[in-house]
Amino acid sequence: MNTFFLGSRSEFYVTAASDCPYLEGRKEKKIFTFLGGDRAPEVNSLLSRRGFRRSQNIAYLPACDGCNACRAVRIVAEGFDDDRYKRVFRKNADLTRKMTPATVTTEQFSVLRGYLDARHDGGGMTDMTVLDYQQMVEQTPVDTFVLEYRNEEGKLLACALSDRLEDGLSMVYSFFEPDESKRSLGTFMIADHVRLARELGLPYVYLGYWVQGSPKMDYKRKFEPLEILGRDGWTVMRRQPPQKRK
Repeated sequence: MNTFFLGSRSEFYVTAASDCPYLEGRKEKKIFTFLGGDRAPEVNSLLSRRGFRRSQNIAYLPACDGCNACRAVRIVAEGFDDDRYKRVFRKNADLTRKMTPATVTTEQFSVLRGYLDARHDGGGMTDMTVLDYQQMVEQTPVDTFVLEYRNEEGKLLACALSDRLEDGLSMVYSFFEPDESKRSLGTFMIADHVRLARELGLPYVYLGYWVQGSPKMDYKRKFEPLEILGRDGWTVMRRQPPQKRK
């Protein structure tokens, strides 16, 4: 499939159907295009606003037959209530955030391996090698960085690979030391990205896809105000009241 945007020609492709990693018994397809050249950051920003996600030098969008469960979501930084996360911030007040270039270190990979072994055993990234990680981080044609979070002793506890877009930050992948679960580092890194977005004067933090019916993706709904992309554009996602027990 071919299309035109930003005054230049881009080629889009559709993947073959494969097993959906989020909803059992369903198949997934994706539309994707390659990012490259001087305008890659601009194109990445435009596609992100239209619901695409980046992986290395590819921007992709779910295009599954008969299913639209994957919906792009983003946090509105200005309306984010820091007070709701003051306990998380307090538990991690000893951490120092450092923005580093998109370059791999053995220290990062050590944390990643521990995270994958503890949290995603048997998942699609279980067999990730240092070369795979290097490609994920360094094969980028856009404005990408790694946020490192270290304790007072200088030990690396968490990392987040993120893109800087024209209108926000896009969290590509994050991981942390599994032995530090009491810190709620996953939640902390998302909330801290909102703080960073404000510091940079950016209005949004893009979280990728919320998948309706997938419990492991439902955590994204707690970060309010959350906007969801639909046919009418980006609108505020309303939190559903908790279901009553039968």
